[in-house]
Amino acid sequence: MNPGIKVFAPATVSNLGCGFDILGFALEKPGDEIVARLSPEKGVRITKITGAAGRLPYEPEKNTAGVAVMAFLEHLGESGVGIELEIHKKMPFGSGLGSSAASAVAGVVAANELLNRPLEKRDLLPFAMKGESMADGAYHADNVAPSLLGGIILIRNNEALDVHRLPTPKGLIATVVYPEVEVLTKDARKILSDQVSLSKHIEQTGNLGGLIVGLFQSDFELIRRSLKDVIIEPQRSVLIPCFDEVQETALSLGALGCSISGAGPSIFALSDNTLVAEEIGRAAEKIFQRNKINCQIFISNVNQEGAIKF
Repeated sequence: MNPGIKVFAPATVSNLGCGFDILGFALEKPGDEIVARLSPEKGVRITKITGAAGRLPYEPEKNTAGVAVMAFLEHLGESGVGIELEIHKKMPFGSGLGSSAASAVAGVVAANELLNRPLEKRDLLPFAMKGESMADGAYHADNVAPSLLGGIILIRNNEALDVHRLPTPKGLIATVVYPEVEVLTKDARKILSDQVSLSKHIEQTGNLGGLIVGLFQSDFELIRRSLKDVIIEPQRSVLIPCFDEVQETALSLGALGCSISGAGPSIFALSDNTLVAEEIGRAAEKIFQRNKINCQIFISNVNQEGAIKF
Protein backbone atom coordinates (compact mmCIF):
# COMPACT_ATOMS: atom_id res chain seq x y z
CA MET A 1 0.00 0.00 0.00
CA ASN A 2 1.12 3.55 -0.73
CA PRO A 3 2.40 4.88 2.62
CA GLY A 4 1.12 8.35 1.79
CA ILE A 5 2.00 11.58 3.57
CA LYS A 6 1.82 11.65 7.36
CA VAL A 7 1.36 14.93 9.25
CA PHE A 8 1.25 15.72 12.96
CA ALA A 9 -0.67 18.76 14.22
CA PRO A 10 -0.25 19.72 17.87
CA ALA A 11 -2.74 20.46 20.59
CA THR A 12 -2.97 24.07 21.68
CA VAL A 13 -3.73 26.24 24.68
CA SER A 14 -5.96 29.16 23.74
CA ASN A 15 -6.92 32.42 25.46
CA LEU A 16 -3.89 32.44 27.80
CA GLY A 17 -6.12 33.86 30.48
CA CYS A 18 -6.56 37.48 29.48
CA GLY A 19 -6.47 36.94 25.70
CA PHE A 20 -9.93 35.50 25.06
CA ASP A 21 -10.21 34.37 21.42
CA ILE A 22 -7.03 36.25 20.44
CA LEU A 23 -4.09 34.38 22.02
CA GLY A 24 -2.94 30.80 21.75
CA PHE A 25 0.19 28.65 21.78
CA ALA A 26 1.12 25.21 20.51
CA LEU A 27 2.15 22.27 22.67
CA GLU A 28 4.70 19.60 21.84
CA LYS A 29 2.13 16.92 22.73
CA PRO A 30 -0.54 15.63 22.46
CA GLY A 31 -1.80 16.09 18.90
CA ASP A 32 -3.46 14.44 15.92
CA GLU A 33 -1.96 12.53 13.00
CA ILE A 34 -3.38 12.30 9.50
CA VAL A 35 -2.18 10.21 6.58
CA ALA A 36 -3.16 11.41 3.10
CA ARG A 37 -2.90 9.45 -0.15
CA LEU A 38 -3.80 10.19 -3.74
CA SER A 39 -6.68 8.08 -5.01
CA PRO A 40 -8.02 7.32 -8.50
CA GLU A 41 -11.51 7.95 -7.09
CA LYS A 42 -12.45 11.64 -7.34
CA GLY A 43 -13.05 13.73 -4.24
CA VAL A 44 -12.12 13.43 -0.58
CA ARG A 45 -12.73 10.17 1.26
CA ILE A 46 -12.02 9.27 4.88
CA THR A 47 -11.00 5.63 4.92
CA LYS A 48 -9.93 5.10 8.52
CA ILE A 49 -10.40 6.75 11.92
CA THR A 50 -8.66 5.57 15.07
CA GLY A 51 -8.76 6.84 18.65
CA ALA A 52 -12.20 8.40 18.32
CA ALA A 53 -14.36 5.63 19.79
CA GLY A 54 -16.83 6.00 16.92
CA ARG A 55 -17.48 9.67 17.60
CA LEU A 56 -16.19 11.11 14.34
CA PRO A 57 -18.10 10.91 11.05
CA TYR A 58 -16.60 9.36 7.94
CA GLU A 59 -18.55 11.75 5.70
CA PRO A 60 -15.94 14.37 4.70
CA GLU A 61 -18.47 17.20 4.69
CA LYS A 62 -19.18 16.51 8.38
CA ASN A 63 -15.57 16.04 9.49
CA THR A 64 -13.24 18.94 10.31
CA ALA A 65 -10.35 17.42 8.37
CA GLY A 66 -12.57 16.59 5.41
CA VAL A 67 -14.08 20.07 5.26
CA ALA A 68 -10.64 21.67 5.41
CA VAL A 69 -9.25 19.53 2.60
CA MET A 70 -12.31 20.05 0.41
CA ALA A 71 -12.05 23.83 0.86
CA PHE A 72 -8.34 23.66 -0.01
CA LEU A 73 -8.97 21.67 -3.20
CA GLU A 74 -11.81 23.97 -4.23
CA HIS A 75 -9.52 26.98 -3.84
CA LEU A 76 -6.96 25.34 -6.13
CA GLY A 77 -9.63 24.41 -8.68
CA GLU A 78 -8.77 20.75 -8.02
CA SER A 79 -12.01 19.45 -6.52
CA GLY A 80 -11.80 16.43 -8.83
CA VAL A 81 -8.52 15.24 -7.32
CA GLY A 82 -8.94 12.07 -5.30
CA ILE A 83 -7.53 12.12 -1.75
CA GLU A 84 -7.94 9.48 0.94
CA LEU A 85 -7.49 10.45 4.59
CA GLU A 86 -6.68 8.34 7.62
CA ILE A 87 -7.38 10.20 10.87
CA HIS A 88 -5.58 9.10 14.02
CA LYS A 89 -6.95 10.97 17.04
CA LYS A 90 -4.28 11.10 19.71
CA MET A 91 -5.84 13.72 21.94
CA PRO A 92 -9.11 13.90 23.87
CA PHE A 93 -12.37 15.43 22.69
CA GLY A 94 -13.91 18.38 24.50
CA SER A 95 -10.69 18.97 26.43
CA GLY A 96 -10.04 22.63 25.67
CA LEU A 97 -6.89 21.65 23.77
CA GLY A 98 -8.08 22.31 20.23
CA SER A 99 -8.92 18.77 19.14
CA SER A 100 -11.07 19.78 16.16
CA ALA A 101 -8.53 22.41 15.13
CA ALA A 102 -5.66 19.90 15.15
CA SER A 103 -7.56 17.54 12.83
CA ALA A 104 -8.41 20.34 10.41
CA VAL A 105 -4.82 21.57 10.40
CA ALA A 106 -3.30 18.12 9.94
CA GLY A 107 -5.68 17.37 7.09
CA VAL A 108 -4.98 20.48 5.05
CA VAL A 109 -1.21 20.36 5.64
CA ALA A 110 -1.16 16.69 4.54
CA ALA A 111 -3.13 17.53 1.39
CA ASN A 112 -0.81 20.43 0.60
CA GLU A 113 2.23 18.17 0.99
CA LEU A 114 0.58 15.52 -1.16
CA LEU A 115 0.16 18.02 -4.00
CA ASN A 116 3.80 19.21 -3.70
CA ARG A 117 3.08 22.34 -1.66
CA PRO A 118 1.18 24.62 -4.01
CA LEU A 119 0.59 26.96 -1.06
CA GLU A 120 2.81 28.28 1.71
CA LYS A 121 1.99 26.97 5.17
CA ARG A 122 0.56 30.26 6.40
CA ASP A 123 -1.78 30.41 3.39
CA LEU A 124 -3.47 27.20 4.57
CA LEU A 125 -4.99 28.99 7.55
CA PRO A 126 -8.37 29.91 5.94
CA PHE A 127 -9.04 26.29 4.93
CA ALA A 128 -8.19 24.89 8.36
CA MET A 129 -10.45 27.56 9.84
CA LYS A 130 -13.38 26.38 7.70
CA GLY A 131 -12.93 22.88 9.07
CA GLU A 132 -12.60 23.90 12.70
CA SER A 133 -15.50 26.37 12.59
CA MET A 134 -17.77 23.61 11.31
CA ALA A 135 -17.20 21.76 14.59
CA ASP A 136 -18.00 24.50 17.11
CA GLY A 137 -19.86 27.10 15.08
CA ALA A 138 -17.41 29.91 15.92
CA TYR A 139 -14.74 31.52 13.76
CA HIS A 140 -11.71 32.17 15.93
CA ALA A 141 -8.12 31.22 15.13
CA ASP A 142 -6.64 30.92 18.63
CA ASN A 143 -6.38 27.12 18.25
CA VAL A 144 -5.98 26.74 14.50
CA ALA A 145 -3.24 29.35 14.00
CA PRO A 146 -0.81 28.07 16.66
CA SER A 147 -1.47 24.44 15.70
CA LEU A 148 -0.60 25.28 12.10
CA LEU A 149 2.23 27.78 12.61
CA GLY A 150 3.59 26.99 16.08
CA GLY A 151 4.69 29.44 18.74
CA ILE A 152 2.61 31.94 20.67
CA ILE A 153 0.15 33.59 18.32
CA LEU A 154 -1.78 36.86 18.60
CA ILE A 155 -4.89 37.14 16.44
CA ARG A 156 -5.46 40.85 15.94
CA ASN A 157 -8.61 40.19 13.95
CA ASN A 158 -10.28 36.82 13.52
CA GLU A 159 -12.38 37.63 10.47
CA ALA A 160 -9.37 38.94 8.57
CA LEU A 161 -7.11 36.21 10.02
CA ASP A 162 -4.61 38.93 10.89
CA VAL A 163 -2.28 36.74 12.96
CA HIS A 164 1.15 37.47 14.42
CA ARG A 165 3.76 35.42 16.26
CA LEU A 166 4.87 36.69 19.65
CA PRO A 167 8.27 35.85 21.14
CA THR A 168 8.63 32.93 23.53
CA PRO A 169 10.93 33.72 26.44
CA LYS A 170 13.67 31.17 27.04
CA GLY A 171 12.69 28.85 29.87
CA LEU A 172 8.94 29.28 29.52
CA ILE A 173 7.22 25.94 30.02
CA ALA A 174 3.61 24.84 30.31
CA THR A 175 1.92 22.37 32.59
CA VAL A 176 -1.41 21.26 31.19
CA VAL A 177 -3.80 19.26 33.33
CA TYR A 178 -6.68 17.51 31.59
CA PRO A 179 -9.28 16.16 34.01
CA GLU A 180 -11.28 13.50 32.20
CA VAL A 181 -14.58 15.30 32.25
CA GLU A 182 -16.06 16.85 29.13
CA VAL A 183 -16.84 20.53 28.60
CA LEU A 184 -18.07 21.32 25.09
CA THR A 185 -17.04 24.64 23.58
CA LYS A 186 -20.63 25.42 22.60
CA ASP A 187 -21.79 24.91 26.18
CA ALA A 188 -18.93 26.95 27.62
CA ARG A 189 -19.82 29.85 25.32
CA LYS A 190 -23.49 29.79 26.23
CA ILE A 191 -22.81 30.69 29.85
CA LEU A 192 -20.79 33.80 29.00
CA SER A 193 -22.37 37.18 29.55
CA ASP A 194 -22.09 39.73 26.75
CA GLN A 195 -21.88 42.54 29.31
CA VAL A 196 -18.51 43.66 30.74
CA SER A 197 -18.08 46.47 33.25
CA LEU A 198 -15.78 49.34 32.35
CA SER A 199 -13.53 48.59 35.33
CA LYS A 200 -13.11 44.92 34.31
CA HIS A 201 -12.46 45.94 30.70
CA ILE A 202 -9.70 48.31 31.82
CA GLU A 203 -8.15 45.69 34.10
CA GLN A 204 -8.26 42.97 31.43
CA THR A 205 -6.81 45.27 28.79
CA GLY A 206 -3.95 46.18 31.12
CA ASN A 207 -3.27 42.49 31.77
CA LEU A 208 -3.27 41.69 28.06
CA GLY A 209 -0.86 44.52 27.28
CA GLY A 210 1.37 43.57 30.19
CA LEU A 211 1.48 39.94 29.10
CA ILE A 212 2.50 40.87 25.56
CA VAL A 213 5.20 43.27 26.79
CA GLY A 214 6.39 40.60 29.21
CA LEU A 215 6.77 38.11 26.36
CA PHE A 216 8.73 40.59 24.25
CA GLN A 217 11.03 41.53 27.11
CA SER A 218 11.31 38.06 28.69
CA ASP A 219 10.12 39.74 31.88
CA PHE A 220 8.75 36.87 33.95
CA GLU A 221 7.65 39.10 36.79
CA LEU A 222 5.57 41.22 34.41
CA ILE A 223 4.10 38.02 32.96
CA ARG A 224 3.29 36.89 36.50
CA ARG A 225 1.44 40.15 37.24
CA SER A 226 -0.40 40.06 33.93
CA LEU A 227 -1.46 36.45 33.40
CA LYS A 228 -4.86 36.94 35.00
CA ASP A 229 -8.34 36.68 33.52
CA VAL A 230 -10.94 38.77 35.34
CA ILE A 231 -13.74 38.35 32.77
CA ILE A 232 -14.04 34.85 31.30
CA GLU A 233 -12.42 32.67 33.96
CA PRO A 234 -14.83 33.62 36.78
CA GLN A 235 -17.76 32.59 34.59
CA ARG A 236 -16.33 29.33 33.23
CA SER A 237 -14.40 28.00 36.22
CA VAL A 238 -17.63 26.69 37.77
CA LEU A 239 -17.75 24.08 34.98
CA ILE A 240 -14.38 22.61 35.99
CA PRO A 241 -14.11 20.46 39.10
CA CYS A 242 -11.29 21.40 41.48
CA PHE A 243 -10.31 24.42 39.41
CA ASP A 244 -9.87 26.83 42.34
CA GLU A 245 -7.76 24.33 44.30
CA VAL A 246 -5.55 23.55 41.31
CA GLN A 247 -5.06 27.22 40.51
CA GLU A 248 -4.24 28.15 44.11
CA THR A 249 -1.81 25.24 44.40
CA ALA A 250 -0.07 26.08 41.11
CA LEU A 251 0.42 29.70 42.12
CA SER A 252 1.71 28.70 45.56
CA LEU A 253 4.30 26.45 43.89
CA GLY A 254 5.63 29.30 41.77
CA ALA A 255 3.55 29.32 38.58
CA LEU A 256 3.64 32.56 36.64
CA GLY A 257 -0.07 32.14 36.11
CA CYS A 258 -2.75 29.49 35.93
CA SER A 259 -6.04 29.56 34.06
CA ILE A 260 -8.41 27.63 31.79
CA SER A 261 -7.19 26.24 28.49
CA GLY A 262 -9.73 27.21 25.87
CA ALA A 263 -13.23 26.32 27.00
CA GLY A 264 -11.87 23.81 29.52
CA PRO A 265 -11.84 21.51 31.33
CA SER A 266 -8.07 21.52 30.84
CA ILE A 267 -6.14 23.86 33.09
CA PHE A 268 -2.78 25.31 32.13
CA ALA A 269 -0.02 26.86 34.20
CA LEU A 270 3.07 28.63 32.89
CA SER A 271 6.37 28.43 34.73
CA ASP A 272 9.89 29.69 34.18
CA ASN A 273 11.56 26.31 34.73
CA THR A 274 10.89 22.59 34.33
CA LEU A 275 11.16 21.73 38.04
CA VAL A 276 8.28 24.02 38.97
CA ALA A 277 6.24 22.82 35.98
CA GLU A 278 6.65 19.18 36.98
CA GLU A 279 5.88 19.89 40.63
CA ILE A 280 2.66 21.63 39.60
CA GLY A 281 1.72 18.60 37.51
CA ARG A 282 2.26 16.17 40.38
CA ALA A 283 0.29 18.34 42.80
CA ALA A 284 -2.63 18.74 40.38
CA GLU A 285 -2.72 15.01 39.76
CA LYS A 286 -3.00 14.37 43.50
CA ILE A 287 -5.87 16.85 43.79
CA PHE A 288 -7.89 15.07 41.11
CA GLN A 289 -7.01 11.65 42.51
CA ARG A 290 -8.39 12.70 45.90
CA ASN A 291 -11.58 13.70 44.14
CA LYS A 292 -11.72 10.42 42.20
CA ILE A 293 -11.28 12.10 38.81
CA ASN A 294 -8.85 10.67 36.29
CA CYS A 295 -6.55 13.21 34.71
CA GLN A 296 -3.69 13.47 32.25
CA ILE A 297 -0.67 15.72 32.69
CA PHE A 298 1.35 17.23 29.86
CA ILE A 299 4.59 19.13 30.47
CA SER A 300 5.63 20.98 27.35
CA ASN A 301 7.78 23.71 25.93
CA VAL A 302 6.05 25.99 23.46
CA ASN A 303 6.08 24.11 20.15
CA GLN A 304 7.73 26.44 17.63
CA GLU A 305 7.07 24.37 14.50
CA GLY A 306 3.34 23.70 14.56
CA ALA A 307 2.09 21.09 12.08
CA ILE A 308 4.85 19.01 10.51
CA LYS A 309 5.27 16.22 7.98
CA PHE A 310 7.08 13.21 9.38
